[in-house]
Amino acid sequence: MKLLRYGETGSEKPGILDADGTIRDLSGHVADIGGKVLEPASLASLAKLDPKTLPAVAGNPRIGPCVANVGKFICIGLNYSDHAAETGSAVPSEPIVFMKANSAIVGPNDDVLIPRGSEKTDWEVELAIVIGKSAKYVSEADALDYVAGYCVAHDVSERAFQVERKGQWTKGKSCDTFGPIGPWLVTKDEVANPQDVGMWLKVNGETMQDGTTRTMVYGVAYLVSYLSQFMSLHPGDVIATGTPPGVGMGKKPPRYLKPGDVVELSVEGLGTQKQTFRADA
Repeated sequence: MKLLRYGETGSEKPGILDADGTIRDLSGHVADIGGKVLEPASLASLAKLDPKTLPAVAGNPRIGPCVANVGKFICIGLNYSDHAAETGSAVPSEPIVFMKANSAIVGPNDDVLIPRGSEKTDWEVELAIVIGKSAKYVSEADALDYVAGYCVAHDVSERAFQVERKGQWTKGKSCDTFGPIGPWLVTKDEVANPQDVGMWLKVNGETMQDGTTRTMVYGVAYLVSYLSQFMSLHPGDVIATGTPPGVGMGKKPPRYLKPGDVVELSVEGLGTQKQTFRADA
């Protein structure tokens, strides 16, 4: 299934994408896409529905973040061997874990704001995991049982805030609008192997990133298991798993985003995002 949320910011409704690409309204069955709706029994009930019997959504509505009321937005740094190499960093001996503020979350095609004082706003296409049931101290062998599905995440980053302003990475990752997720939450049954998925990102039509999860250092199952040793994971938590090479800070010379730039990005089978970057007021 491809689950989504559509409508104006703050008033999104739950939907499902049918086989023809038409959005169908799920409001008669669930209140939203998030929390307990992502648990296995609930997803199994939704899977029994025939999308063609649901009301078609007219027009071309805004697509919102694919998960409502995200509890935790967890990110993994330097998790692609070829990305670590382009930044001149060693492959970490354990996953680098940081949090992205939930207030950064926006829809996949919403504008992204370049914050005041920014000179190094950068792009990162990522595969994101969406948790489907509570996980604590789970084994790697069982970890995928706790996954509801996957989505595209754009881990927008301000490198000066992240690296040069001291402290942890969070402040360079959490600016308003720095966390587009969606367009859809694709349930895990539609992703045969999350460790063999392509992804790309373009800036103003020019390809910057063209990678694959095959170069991921710590895979999806490992990350879910690893994180569950330190914190409970809950339905609707989102884990962004890192980015392949081609980010702006890795260019020679470095290249960063400016107002008016248009970024498109996609993860194979999970849909495409498109954002216009503009200066924050």
